[in-house]
Amino acid sequence: MKTFNIRRQIPDEIPDEISETLLSSSSARIERIVSRGHKSPTDFWYDQSESEWVLLLAGQARLAIDGEPGEIELEPGDYLNIPAGLRHRVAWTDPDRDTIWLAVFYT
Repeated sequence: MKTFNIRRQIPDEIPDEISETLLSSSSARIERIVSRGHKSPTDFWYDQSESEWVLLLAGQARLAIDGEPGEIELEPGDYLNIPAGLRHRVAWTDPDRDTIWLAVFYT
């Protein structure tokens, strides 16, 4: 059996956010997402049919929730559950270091 490390194999240059599926089944999908200064376009909102539990493993980020004032600040160790259909966007990620997310999408 081979082990993997969620902090490794990140390219020096990442012009686009990296999203890779680590595990998938009929009811859930686990992804590693790596951001370095990436954010959602200003007029874009995620509106997913799946719920998403997300854990910030490294870096820093801010999320915006449609209709909510302010932004949610995330530091390593912070996690939250985003119910299906709740419109949200990534407002900011640290441009100077990798922001690594572990996201579990489920029905």
